Amino acid sequence: MPHRPLRPLSPRPLAVLLALLMVAGCDGGPPPTPPEVRPVRVVTVEHSAGGEVVSLTGTVQAETEVNLAFRIDGRMVERLANVGDTVRAGQVVARLNRDNEENGLRAARAQLVAARAQLTEAANNYWRQSELLRDGWTTRVRYDQANQTRQSAQSAVDAAEAQVGIAETRLGYTELVSDVDGRVTQRGAEPGEVVQPGRMIVQVARDEGRDAVFDVPPALKDQAPANPVIEVVLATDPAVRTTGRVREVSPRADAVTGTFQVRVGLADPPAAMRLGATVTGRMTLGSSAGYAIPASALTRANNQPAVWVVNPADETVSIRNVELVRHDPGHVVVGTGLSAGDIVVTAGVQALRPGQKVRLLGGAAR
Repeated sequence: MPHRPLRPLSPRPLAVLLALLMVAGCDGGPPPTPPEVRPVRVVTVEHSAGGEVVSLTGTVQAETEVNLAFRIDGRMVERLANVGDTVRAGQVVARLNRDNEENGLRAARAQLVAARAQLTEAANNYWRQSELLRDGWTTRVRYDQANQTRQSAQSAVDAAEAQVGIAETRLGYTELVSDVDGRVTQRGAEPGEVVQPGRMIVQVARDEGRDAVFDVPPALKDQAPANPVIEVVLATDPAVRTTGRVREVSPRADAVTGTFQVRVGLADPPAAMRLGATVTGRMTLGSSAGYAIPASALTRANNQPAVWVVNPADETVSIRNVELVRHDPGHVVVGTGLSAGDIVVTAGVQALRPGQKVRLLGGAAR
């Protein structure tokens, strides 16, 4: 077979081949992936309207609680009231061992008998000296001595009578008597213990009045109107309700929760609102300075409440710290940190990062 000479390549195909080789040599891998665009749900915030109703959960407590305690020390032998029992004024609730006080009373009475005998002898001697002095058969000195002895004997009788009274009182103190009507809410010492004066034996909640006690955030406490009417509803039965007014506000915040204890005096509380019952207090605020957003929008940054805000120009998000005015399970009211018209992310907040591009799924005016 005859050999055919090779034909040289034309300049144009050669240039195309070289260009393809250069492109292949410059390709270091697959093209970069575009940044992830995360879909989120948002709301556009508006200034919240006034006259909103705020609710807090609390408990029913006695307006006044009294600690009943012995005035003397001794070994308690009996406690006649337990937690939940009803006590009346004049009822004996506990007793101490009476032996020492009975012995003290017998000793005081014996001293009184001896003092009275000495007084009788001194008085008879005084009258004899008085008659002798009148007839001139004794001296004035002996008469004065007899009078002084009679007066000293009278003072000894007075002191002995006082000691008998003290001993009788101490014997009476061996019985702890309630001076109020109410219900026992707590107990202290148990029978058989040696108790000191003033140690609480039982705590009695007086029947005179009841309070609804709430732990109120400082922002809500500062926004509350003067002397507001509080509607109080029994948590287990919303049909049981009454009203009340603030009777006492704790001057110091709780060290753990930062809330203030507020006691609301209940006006004619229903019988179903027993001590310890859970109640809900509702109060209407005349005005509310803040922005209402769904509670699902909240997250945390720098150990403070925060929200993700969307920049409408490039649809990226940034974290922003906010200050909460109040909150409930569904919504929160932000005092500072937001402005009217801000777009806030309400779903998907846990998967965002600063500067991330997002795609808005929907919004609602607030």
